[in-house]
Amino acid sequence: MKQSQLFTKTIKEDPKDETSLNAKLLTRGGFVYKEMAGVYTFLPLGLRVIEKIKQIIREELNAVGALEMKLTSLQQKENWEKTGRWDDKVVDDWFKTKLKNGTELGLAFTHEEALTNIMKNFVSSYKDLPIYTYQFQTKFRNELRAKSGLLRGREFIMKDLYDFSLTKEKHEEFYEKMKGVYKKIFNRIGIGDKTYLTISNGGTFSKYSFEFQTLCEAGEDILVFDKKKNIAINKDDFNDEVFKDFNINKKDYNFIEKKSAEVGDIYNLGDKYSKALGLTYADKDGKEKSIFMGSYGIGVPRVMAVVAEIYNDKNGLIWPESVAPFKVHLISLNQNKKAEKIYNDLQKQGIEVLYDDRDIAPGAKFADSDLIGIPYRIVISERSLKSGGVELKKRDKEKSEIIDVRKVIKKLG
Repeated sequence: MKQSQLFTKTIKEDPKDETSLNAKLLTRGGFVYKEMAGVYTFLPLGLRVIEKIKQIIREELNAVGALEMKLTSLQQKENWEKTGRWDDKVVDDWFKTKLKNGTELGLAFTHEEALTNIMKNFVSSYKDLPIYTYQFQTKFRNELRAKSGLLRGREFIMKDLYDFSLTKEKHEEFYEKMKGVYKKIFNRIGIGDKTYLTISNGGTFSKYSFEFQTLCEAGEDILVFDKKKNIAINKDDFNDEVFKDFNINKKDYNFIEKKSAEVGDIYNLGDKYSKALGLTYADKDGKEKSIFMGSYGIGVPRVMAVVAEIYNDKNGLIWPESVAPFKVHLISLNQNKKAEKIYNDLQKQGIEVLYDDRDIAPGAKFADSDLIGIPYRIVISERSLKSGGVELKKRDKEKSEIIDVRKVIKKLG
């Protein structure tokens, strides 16, 4: 992409209505536009990051046999009444609306009920199971206070996966497998070393669930964890009952408290939803059995925000290569003809590149490059060409190096 064609512009000053670092950096860099508190538009650069995160998730879920689909946002009241979750006393962050004929609808905050109801059309026998399916869907949460930038939104993209298993044991096998899948996802995104599998309250689903919490100063949770023994508990659930239920050996642990942000969660649903909505199957003997379920969520913009909170310096963002909008930021200092050739050569090698071909001062180009935070920067100038090539610099390093043009493409390929 040529930067002259990018309609977004960087902003020098922090937006006055943002207090969180992620929102400041992502807004200034031209990644997002704030429509209102908790509601953000993803601009071209931001959408590229979102899609990179989605693709990592997609690849890991496909690898365990999950199938992608997409459910509707508008939801029928009847299905939610069967599980008791239409009641505002049970779920207090519904967005509800009506059709012209007065029929009440909800804008889905999750999709257990909807998908379970759909599966009644496709599951009748034990031969039809297991089913693992997921989606990337816009969720709506009527939060009383949307805050912390993209960490707590009223409208956001969620990856939610659901398993439909023959038995409790088969479900639990998949549930344990998903813990490992989530670890792979967060490792690939670049936050795995700061992310802990965390015991937490199960909310409306079960007594307990497991969250994936990333150490982050902007986070709204407090993580109590023992790094050596690799155990973590959400502070809200740090009590004697948890220690008893999970057989945690307390005096033997060196617990530390730090702020954290939830980036994912996994829930055991049992047969609560299948029973409520009448989803059953016939076993080998023709007996009717309930299906055991689990749900597994990752808030995609929340992950993006956490990455922004962790990977930055005084000059701007420093994207991990796996989720960066581009791999290379190519900057031309009055050497557009030579830069154009390198730009085309990089693209031919399948290297994603943002080419700054704008007619502006060098200092402004460098400032924008640091703020946007693309992993590699190539500068083509009269000075670099006289020194034998182009100037290559990693965003997270202080020093650059002059390298032959042919070698730089090979190095980055």
